Amino acid sequence: MSGLLDALAVTAVVGLVITRQFRASRIDAGRRWWVLPLVLGIVALREPGMIDAHHQTAAVLLLAAEMIVGLVTGLGWAWTTRIWVEADGGVWSRGTRASVAVWGVGIALRAGLYGVGAALGVRQDSSALLLALAATLLVRSGVLAWRVQAARPSGAPGAAYRDAVARPAWKEPA
Repeated sequence: MSGLLDALAVTAVVGLVITRQFRASRIDAGRRWWVLPLVLGIVALREPGMIDAHHQTAAVLLLAAEMIVGLVTGLGWAWTTRIWVEADGGVWSRGTRASVAVWGVGIALRAGLYGVGAALGVRQDSSALLLALAATLLVRSGVLAWRVQAARPSGAPGAAYRDAVARPAWKEPA
């Protein structure tokens, strides 16, 4: 893909993901939660310019840092997502204010990494960002699937970070 198409694809995926996290949505634990991250990862790895040939060490270090930020963002996002079990056994999720903070910190760290790369003269391709986004989504989906399995047997609502009391389920208007 060209740089413009990559940027548009990444922006569209991030926009969709962020927008959808603040709506209550039913979680289907049996679904293939790993498919979208796998597709994004394959698309990212197919691009040849992920590592700058003139600054290989710095490019690899920046990519590793980007992946760490992606993995930590996915973990933080998953643990700050509120999940609950309805009376019918359906499991629902919704992002919290802490989820917004996790995304904000993740975006700020990514911008900082881009700035460091630019200062070092490292050519940075959007495929690294796409690969980190795939890692974020994979970790978030995997941890949520695990939390759903843990929440189902007892029937108790799944708590998000700082969720001291179980609140009634919030639903979007029909």
